[in-house]
Amino acid sequence: MKRALLLPMLFALVLASGLAAAPTQITFWTNFTPPFSDYLQKMVDAYNASQSAVQAKLVQVPGSETDISKLMTAVRGGTGPDVYMLDRFTTAERAAAGVLTDLSPFIKKSEPKLADSYLPFAWAESQFQGKTFSLPFDTDTRALYYRADLLKAAGVDVSVLDPKNGPITIDQLKAIAAKYDKKDASGEYTQLGFVPQYNQGWHYTWGFAYGGKFADLKAGKVTPTDPGVVAGFQFLYDWSKNLGPQKVSTFLSTFNPPNVPPEQEMLVTGKVAMCVTGDWYIANMAQYAPNADYGVTYIPVPKKGDKPSTWAGGWSFCVPQGAKNAAAGFDFCKWMAGPVGQKMYVQLSSHLPTIKALMDDKSLFSGKHEFFRQTLAFASSRPALPVGGLYWDALTAAQNDVTDNVALPKDALAKVIDKVQPQLNKFLPLQ
Repeated sequence: MKRALLLPMLFALVLASGLAAAPTQITFWTNFTPPFSDYLQKMVDAYNASQSAVQAKLVQVPGSETDISKLMTAVRGGTGPDVYMLDRFTTAERAAAGVLTDLSPFIKKSEPKLADSYLPFAWAESQFQGKTFSLPFDTDTRALYYRADLLKAAGVDVSVLDPKNGPITIDQLKAIAAKYDKKDASGEYTQLGFVPQYNQGWHYTWGFAYGGKFADLKAGKVTPTDPGVVAGFQFLYDWSKNLGPQKVSTFLSTFNPPNVPPEQEMLVTGKVAMCVTGDWYIANMAQYAPNADYGVTYIPVPKKGDKPSTWAGGWSFCVPQGAKNAAAGFDFCKWMAGPVGQKMYVQLSSHLPTIKALMDDKSLFSGKHEFFRQTLAFASSRPALPVGGLYWDALTAAQNDVTDNVALPKDALAKVIDKVQPQLNKFLPLQ
């Protein structure tokens, strides 16, 4: 009888111990696509192999830097993921909308001095009203990439583009680009030396290049009509007018359609000879144009003697509101955005880290990658506003009107104030 009673008890103990050992399963959403989603999957696999308590599953979802409609719908329906990858400069906006979990209690409990590990600007982008709502992941800077092989064939002396000589001017950029421009018999462009709005040729890129300031945080105002920002938009307007806005639009829709595969991007195929893009493009060129002779240099400046400019962005890891496994999700965030995860991502993707100690690890940077590391010293960043995504979208709409030559810069940028400032007023004072 004792044996008969012991057997069920032993079975129950074995079963209970097995259940206790079962790992917590978490879901991680990202809108990244290959090759970057492939890099993230390798990191997830490494995280899962590093311990057995938590196991993460990567899921690709539609979205972009400012479009998180899939996440918002899921959070409101109680079906959101445990972890989401968020463009860091929109953290305050998403926190204000109630989409994100405050990570401060987790940080206080596990690592109170976590903020000291990160670059200050990246940590600042992860805050809202004195609380932490995301953990900084990568960062990046932007530069002018040029296909030396193609420009040489077009008769360009590429030595002027050597970064040792400092940044070239906008006028020099025009002269170089014009030598590469070609049209077919119908007058449509088949290749262009440079398209300023292509790739990372954003409003922030050219506004910063012309010394513009996009916000006054103390006054609680967006400042898209700042003279430098207007000058950057005027540059875009004039360049497009010179080439013909409709012809540029046709060229871009033909050779740079939405969701173009990375192997068909225009710098890779030679449809453009130069473009502004980021450090991550080093990995792209190595994979998709391994035989190309190319270089990187500073973003062109308005006039000789001007200081070079660039800007830094980057992503973050957050725990959405209502996550079923918030504590496990935070553990995953901390690993991915920590020294081990970031080091792995830097090596895979050629991005820059936001962990201070890794920025000082020279073994992670060589050649062109080291150039980008150095430019971080003078990089600007987008203002961390609780309307950051809205501001980005409004600036993008204004940029499109300007490059299409359907609106003058001042008029287009005045509309940005009308759209964004009333929403920002709801959160004043900012400081």
